Amino acid sequence: MQVGKAHYEGPRDIPDSIPVFPLAGALLLPRGQMPLNIFEPRYLAMVDEAMAGNRLIGMIQPAGTAPAGDEPALSAIGCVGRVTSYAETDDGRYMICLTGIARFKLVEELPGRAGFRICRVSTEAFSSDFAENAGAEAVDRTKLLDVFRAYLEANRLEADWDNIGRTSNETLVNALSMMSPYGPAEKQALLEAADLRARAETLIALTEMSLARGGDGGPSPLLQ
Repeated sequence: MQVGKAHYEGPRDIPDSIPVFPLAGALLLPRGQMPLNIFEPRYLAMVDEAMAGNRLIGMIQPAGTAPAGDEPALSAIGCVGRVTSYAETDDGRYMICLTGIARFKLVEELPGRAGFRICRVSTEAFSSDFAENAGAEAVDRTKLLDVFRAYLEANRLEADWDNIGRTSNETLVNALSMMSPYGPAEKQALLEAADLRARAETLIALTEMSLARGGDGGPSPLLQ
């Protein structure tokens, strides 16, 4: 697969250690795009290091909370992305976009530099992530769109159905998963789904539960 100017054919193309950005509720998936507004000094340093090297950053969710002054533990699974867009603002922030490459298992955390966290990771268990549209034919697109339409109607929202009709199953499932209104635990379940079909089924189940509760998620960036 090509991400920006780089090619990633499989796990061997991902280094053993990468900087990671812990962010609750954030979900990056292969070939998905995540805009980020970076302003904390340690994460500015993280982006500086990534841009000076291979441009790779791992997105991962904290696993719960930690006592004041301690770093929270990290979830077992994250997703590595490449910085494919980068801009600096007049007030010293970085506006970047990460494009997902593949999920990874966290092997161990390494001593950090300049305050940001670095982990040894492995993408071996997720080699299918490197292949575009892997398993897309198994997705029940009709069911997914039916539930999505019900969610829209329940929240009095609209979508660009012409554009959705032209979207591949992989792009549809991953984009809806990334932009869904659900919490950290649900986002982690979507990330850890075994394959694209399982992710679609998980998303359908979450949305059906939300609808059964009366669509209490409210208007969502899922639809923007």
